[in-house]
Amino acid sequence: MLTFRQLFDPQSSTYTYLLGDAATRQALLIDPVFEQVRRDVALVEELGLKLAWTLETHVHADHVTGAWLLRERLGSRIALSGASGAEGADRTLQAGDRVEFGKRHLEVRATPGHTNGCLSYVLDDRSMAFTGDAVLIRGCGRTDFQQGSARTLYRSVREQVFSLPEGCLLYPAHDYRGLTASSVGEEKLYNPRLAESVGEGDFVGYMENLGLAHPRQMDAAVPANLKCGKPADARALADEPDWAPLTYTFAGIWEIQPNWLEEHTREVQIVDVREADEFNGPLGHIEGARLVPLGALAARAKEFDPAIPIVTVCRSGARSAQATVLLKKAGFERVANLSGGMLRWRAQRFSVEGGTE
Repeated sequence: MLTFRQLFDPQSSTYTYLLGDAATRQALLIDPVFEQVRRDVALVEELGLKLAWTLETHVHADHVTGAWLLRERLGSRIALSGASGAEGADRTLQAGDRVEFGKRHLEVRATPGHTNGCLSYVLDDRSMAFTGDAVLIRGCGRTDFQQGSARTLYRSVREQVFSLPEGCLLYPAHDYRGLTASSVGEEKLYNPRLAESVGEGDFVGYMENLGLAHPRQMDAAVPANLKCGKPADARALADEPDWAPLTYTFAGIWEIQPNWLEEHTREVQIVDVREADEFNGPLGHIEGARLVPLGALAARAKEFDPAIPIVTVCRSGARSAQATVLLKKAGFERVANLSGGMLRWRAQRFSVEGGTE
């Protein structure tokens, strides 16, 4: 019997997959996300599993892998493509390799085209395949950076994915519309880029004219993932705050989720570092928040009580991330940034003072 969970990171729209052998309790994770390691560790422990491996489908450009941190926390080993160029893995994989977890295993298939080091993983009974960015649901990964090649991707999919049984379920690394899975048969028929009716020349022409901007996290994510997600300051993770369930970002910022803050607003000092017109503008502000624009924060830090935790807030979470750095330098230890800022707070429909619908 197989234990299977599909997990989601809303910031990068990344799917992480947990597979476990029910008989031996051995498990593996595919494409873990750095900021979601606490969630993943909790799930592995709650299910009574032993995490043997973390696998990467490729070197991601939109998030940092949690592989290194999971190895530190749970003793799991890291495996990824030998063609990826990454350092620090316990095992580099080639086409035809098997990754075993208990009595089950995944077959490794090379599916380059999105990047040189793209791999897809096929469950031993060929009922499931994890395709990374090679095949998305009704789409595919872009081919215009990281050694991408439209022709190579077209052939990879035809030879390595569409050769699987039509009923084989396909699980991608990402989806941006809330879709969770597809099948070989569906994608052969309905994928507008890769369906069997689409010729190689048509696919290449399509992919070469997408005109997409580079991923926002690319400059930070790719170098980090080439080191399997090991942060520059690994020591910062040793002293994890206990006043709230915080998440440590790869950028070195402790973040708090909106749902926790909404239930504990009276237990913290909320410092909104936007300008006055934003504070009183369409997004509104959190009840009880104190307006201290970022430019004035260092000079006004003495106004805050060091005994009470501080949560910093701005529009998107960018300025307030810098605010946590400034407050740390001013001697405040219990500080966290509101993940996603007021944009996420409003998207989750939490109450505000002022603002517009």
